[in-house]
Amino acid sequence: MRKRYLLIAAVAVMATLFLAVGIYAGTEVKDEIKMENKAYDKHTKSVQTFTHLKHAKEYAEKHPDLYKKGCGECHHDKDNKPLTQLKEGDEVQNCIECHKKPGYIKGKEAKGLTKEQKREYHANAIHDNCKACHKKFNKKMKLKSKDEGAAPVTCKQCHPKKK
Repeated sequence: MRKRYLLIAAVAVMATLFLAVGIYAGTEVKDEIKMENKAYDKHTKSVQTFTHLKHAKEYAEKHPDLYKKGCGECHHDKDNKPLTQLKEGDEVQNCIECHKKPGYIKGKEAKGLTKEQKREYHANAIHDNCKACHKKFNKKMKLKSKDEGAAPVTCKQCHPKKK
């Protein structure tokens, strides 16, 4: 009888472990996220690879004053309010799910549009988010965009020519 209980307990422990590993594997955050999706079908410049771990951990630890909102520095709700309660592994929507219009709008095409209307375009939303943070970092560190260690803010710095 005792062997039977031990066998049942062992099976329960193993099932719990498999379940836990399955849940964790499904919510693991990739370190490198290649910014490729349907929004870039006609993109003529190289596509950027975003280093999530470097931004979320390394930069945040070195510069906590620039990362006051935690995950909310990048992730926000439909009203553009920071999602400050996120933890690593929480599910978040991909940018393209809200910023649905592919491409980047500027110049005459963008004339008369509000910031919110421009952010409907995927590339505008990404550029606004990344460049604002990078400019804030460079200003805090008293760096010019071409200085060693400066965060990239120009097209060529993030999108080198395709090879």
